[in-house]
Amino acid sequence: MELFPREPAVTREVPADAPLAERMRPRTLEEFEGQEHLLGPGGPLGPVLASGAKLPSCIFWGPPGSGKTTLARLLAERAGLRFAAISAVLSGVKDLRDEIARAEEERRRGRRTALFVDEIHRFNKAQQDALLPHVERGTVVLLGATTENPSFEVIPALRSRARIFTLRALDESLLARIVTRALEDRERGLGERGISLAPEALELIARLAQGDARRALGLLESAADRAGGRIERDHVAAAFESRLPDYDKGGEAHYDVISAFIKSLRGSDPNAAVYWLARMLEGGEEPRFILRRLMIFASEDVGNADPLGLVVATAAAEAFDRVGLPEGKLILSQATTYLACAPKSNASLLAISRASEVARERGALAVPLPLRNAPTELLRQLGYGKGYRYPHDSPGHFVHEQYLPDEIRDAVFYEPSDQGAERETAERQRARWKRGEDR
Repeated sequence: MELFPREPAVTREVPADAPLAERMRPRTLEEFEGQEHLLGPGGPLGPVLASGAKLPSCIFWGPPGSGKTTLARLLAERAGLRFAAISAVLSGVKDLRDEIARAEEERRRGRRTALFVDEIHRFNKAQQDALLPHVERGTVVLLGATTENPSFEVIPALRSRARIFTLRALDESLLARIVTRALEDRERGLGERGISLAPEALELIARLAQGDARRALGLLESAADRAGGRIERDHVAAAFESRLPDYDKGGEAHYDVISAFIKSLRGSDPNAAVYWLARMLEGGEEPRFILRRLMIFASEDVGNADPLGLVVATAAAEAFDRVGLPEGKLILSQATTYLACAPKSNASLLAISRASEVARERGALAVPLPLRNAPTELLRQLGYGKGYRYPHDSPGHFVHEQYLPDEIRDAVFYEPSDQGAERETAERQRARWKRGEDR
């Protein structure tokens, strides 16, 4: 017994001059490949349709070109639903209202609507809230597509009323099959043109596409336009136009790449750090965002192991404001490589974390009397400032004094590491306080 009862392909009008990727969209679930973990035996989408159950609201989360739109359309068609699509980027509240009104009309006629919202993460909270009652009442079955983690980008109320399915990037072997099929297909693909494809060209397309079927077919079509009867590797390289992979400044790639950048800095790998820096800059990342992260890193992960780290990061931010791009890349590279190679310590981070925890738990502990400000005679009579010893009047400019409240007088928050300049700091502090204890 087949998981999905086989049905004839649904004929959709696709213009002959439409992009190859659009012409080659799978027309049935049987043609759809690459997401067997969802559609294969034991996959979560199998029982939904095989049992005859109604298609629930779904959010499809996955990288570009993994088949989110196609899968949503095919599932809606298999479930017998009218398919209506809007884009969260191009559509406004009026478009949403119009589609809801049409769905209500269709429902009165006995036909339910699957409302597909592409890039649903682009809808703000108010727009997502506006969808909620229509999903709850069953006016529409919501099918959302997003490249962003729905845990962060879709409101909890919508998430709780939809099943979330994660699509995976397509592997290179599958992309190669998709490209080959498009090259040979005489009805929708390039078969009528009689073009052949060199094996190394096919391999390059599959690699450059980075899991994106739409990009792979776009590269094939562009390379075919450049070639005569045979597509060579050089044709593919020219089609790619030597550009780096897409970098979405507002999307998940943004957070993944900046995470890789910071972790490479923390791991003292200047080669990896400067690579991720280049990825961000070539992708159009705002340099000031990177500079802010470098300044934070200089305190959080370098700290007093190399106090010049913060100086370098701050100077880089100021210098960049004066120089700008493209020369400002040099400044960013210098700061990045300096911080990557610097000794590392998170002692300052741990110190403020520990102190903050105690401050929250213990509340407003009293300031010791010798440390209190005494601007009036009355306060001095009450003991404010009494017994305070001025360190600069003592040998070594140090006195052994209690500066913490009585309740936490022995607390230790800052523990200098044995890295870089902090090693000397630790030794100096131990010597100071030991001398004070000996007296």
